[in-house]
Amino acid sequence: MLRALIALMLTLSFISTASAQDAPAPDRSATGGAQTLEDIMARQRGEDVDNSFRSGATGDPDSAAGISNQLGTLGGSSDPELWRALRFGSADITASNNGPAATVLVQDGGMKWLLFREGPLATYGGYLLIGTLVLLAAFFLIRGRIKIDGEKTGRKITRFKAVERFGHWLLAGSFILLGFTGLISLFGRKVLIPAFGHETFAFLATGSKWVHNNVSWAFMLGLVMIFVMWVVHNLPDRTDINWLRKGGGIFTSGHPPAKKFNAGQKLIFWSVILLGASISVTGLALLFPFEINMFAATFAKLNSFGISGVLGLGELRETLAPHEEMQYAQLWHAIVSFVLMAIVLAHIYIGSVGMEGAYDAMGSGEVEEQWAREHHSLWVDEVKANESASPQGATPAE
Repeated sequence: MLRALIALMLTLSFISTASAQDAPAPDRSATGGAQTLEDIMARQRGEDVDNSFRSGATGDPDSAAGISNQLGTLGGSSDPELWRALRFGSADITASNNGPAATVLVQDGGMKWLLFREGPLATYGGYLLIGTLVLLAAFFLIRGRIKIDGEKTGRKITRFKAVERFGHWLLAGSFILLGFTGLISLFGRKVLIPAFGHETFAFLATGSKWVHNNVSWAFMLGLVMIFVMWVVHNLPDRTDINWLRKGGGIFTSGHPPAKKFNAGQKLIFWSVILLGASISVTGLALLFPFEINMFAATFAKLNSFGISGVLGLGELRETLAPHEEMQYAQLWHAIVSFVLMAIVLAHIYIGSVGMEGAYDAMGSGEVEEQWAREHHSLWVDEVKANESASPQGATPAE
């Protein structure tokens, strides 16, 4: 699904030259070579339209009639030719505002962005979240809660220190707020306006935007904290292969040996780090409009390495208007967020109702020793060995 969403988004950025060559040229004799109603309607539907017949028709000062002539034009371009030059970015203009987007007066990529945002993005993103919840509910009904198999010892072992729990909850809490406010921004017009009216939606939308923009800094701080604290424990090792081969013991009795983080938790960790970093970068591009442009350079790399061809996307455009950079940043931000929300839903399930004793790790930081031995036996052995090696009264290392 993610590959399909990426492909759909990238196809908005270029016109397939091969398709344009194979398709017969439209009959524009009735308009004297100008665009037709079919051209306009196709563009509004988000279809690719060959604009070469217009992009070059922007005037010719060298062969233009003098201004004193009856057919003369100022500067060699008529008003329609000037607007075409503005439309295709070839007009020689200056602006009092020196911002990156100041000289881009006409940019029609917004319609394609809007259609994708309200169509495939909202549709498939909603299906992904609903489908994840349905699968988790079905799994709970079939498998039930994963219980502690052995007899509880009543002894506790320190799983996570206070600073670790703070970093985790800072990241988790901020992401939940960001996800909720992001969904309001995406689905609000279709869901909230019919249900509560325009005034309520305006209040919620304004508040959501403020919360989303400001809580994003907490998310990025939490992301850095958990990376620094846990990256050493989440590097792959040989025990992960055995854990994955046995499915973590979720479907069978007994659990494979694991260190502080098992292979499943490592997959969650790296998903959060990589996808969270991608969300953060595009989020910064949206917080500081037109200052961080990354998609034109990314498309150039995809073309140079042949990746775009492998994905069946052809040659991607390497020159984008500042507005297009923002549109791609918003789409990618939302797509990756949907994927990470689905992953986090599964993580929340396992860490709460899905597994007995799991919540204690991030609740109090102390877990039942029997739970720790069943799920992270190698880590428990390390902790016990450190306790034995530590001087009397010293705090045991993890």
